[in-house]
Amino acid sequence: MQEKILITGAGGQLGSVLTMKLQEKFGVDHVIATDLYPKVGFSGHFETLDATDYQKLESIVIKYSITQIYHLAAILSANGEKTPVKTWDLNMKTLINVLEVSRIQGLNKVFYPSSIAVFGANAPKDNTSQDQFLLPSTVYGMSKVAGENWVNYYYTKYGLDVRSLRYPGVIGYETLPGGGTTDYAVDIFHKAIHNKPFQCFLSASAQLPMIYMEDAIRATLELMETPKQNITIRSSYNIAGMSFTPNQLFLMIRKTYPKFTITYHPDFRQEIADTWPNSIDDSFAVRDWSWSPKYDLESMTESMIKNLK
Repeated sequence: MQEKILITGAGGQLGSVLTMKLQEKFGVDHVIATDLYPKVGFSGHFETLDATDYQKLESIVIKYSITQIYHLAAILSANGEKTPVKTWDLNMKTLINVLEVSRIQGLNKVFYPSSIAVFGANAPKDNTSQDQFLLPSTVYGMSKVAGENWVNYYYTKYGLDVRSLRYPGVIGYETLPGGGTTDYAVDIFHKAIHNKPFQCFLSASAQLPMIYMEDAIRATLELMETPKQNITIRSSYNIAGMSFTPNQLFLMIRKTYPKFTITYHPDFRQEIADTWPNSIDDSFAVRDWSWSPKYDLESMTESMIKNLK
């Protein structure tokens, strides 16, 4: 059977790249991109969609005979703290709509992105485990924990094949930062190549797990291609790329731009980062679908500079 893919939040940092990769994989005519506002630059099918609108979502699923949904629409961590109730309402309402439409219309698979934001200050900082007790510090993290429970519930109760990854901070050259706590690691490159000083909203030593966009997309596609019987985690898989501090990233960029300067002015996002892990144990992803990142700090930095220039 020919798959028909629907993407919510296709205009976001992850969505814009994932849309193109899915078009390459399944064909442009088999991928329907959706977002709140019409986006310039998408080839192929695009529909304006507020994913809190169940009827509109369902009508698009039926119109295009959709078989899989990649549900990326959400308000992220830092932006979410500015409007906590709105963030909870939007993040939960859109997920429930996607799950219900998928169940009722008999879709094959659903992808749901979770995040390292599910972890809280109680979690061990290093090599944080898959089954760590989740006590997040942000509304975004709370919504992702609830989402993980919902997708597990829909699989257990209804047999809906929902799959999920706990993304670290995603670094990519394709789009501008989207309101996350790890977004300094994207913005810093834009400042460097334009010979502007960079003001970092985290401290020099704030180590966080990160992943390069190319690895994040590949992990998503590999997870979705894995035979169903191999999937043992039905909440969300821990996934690791690399871990580094703002100072380590700055020093790596300085190898190319020796006059580049940085200052540190930690704000409320530092308090969020303080509750997140330094590094992630992703041994279940390694075991179940042979996950392995290709990019480290040095190769990621080289690729970012090359592509942004």
